[in-house]
Amino acid sequence: MNKTILALIIGITLSLPVTAADSYTVDSRHTFPSFEINHLGFSIQRGRFNHTSGKVMLSPESATGNIQIAIDTASINTGLADLEEHLRGKDFLDAESYPQITFTSDKLSFNKDKLVAVDGNLSLHGITKPVHLVVDYFYCGMNMIAMKNVCGANATTAIKRSDFGVDKYAPALADEVNIEIQIEAIKD
Repeated sequence: MNKTILALIIGITLSLPVTAADSYTVDSRHTFPSFEINHLGFSIQRGRFNHTSGKVMLSPESATGNIQIAIDTASINTGLADLEEHLRGKDFLDAESYPQITFTSDKLSFNKDKLVAVDGNLSLHGITKPVHLVVDYFYCGMNMIAMKNVCGANATTAIKRSDFGVDKYAPALADEVNIEIQIEAIKD
């Protein structure tokens, strides 16, 4: 290959813009991992966690990013104080021994500039397992109230609680737990 052409190709390649990922901090006031589980065959019991923190790095232009989330296990909220206390205890979350549930990922899947899935590792009750999240809504833009750039998403998955060593009352209390996450993160 001609040295001039090679130099031109290298020069063009080096002059292409490199898109750096933008850093975001999870907005705990607008981020609520929630769950639902079949309660003894009678109904679906729902709950959520009220305290979530973390960082998100996003570059939709280059279809890359990473996520680091920490959920305060003791912040579980079902609307029933006695149930919450039981779920915080050793039969379920054991919040004293495992104060956080964490999710980390560096495998984000995009369709054009829209986040559509996230594959990562969920650590719960001292056990880490791979989890696939389906993102059914994703939007980044200016929050006109806060006057800050924000990204938000809704994602879903399902896990088996027995995979994480939380199998009390199974199978009467369903093993499968459906998880839905509403998250907003503010650009740093």
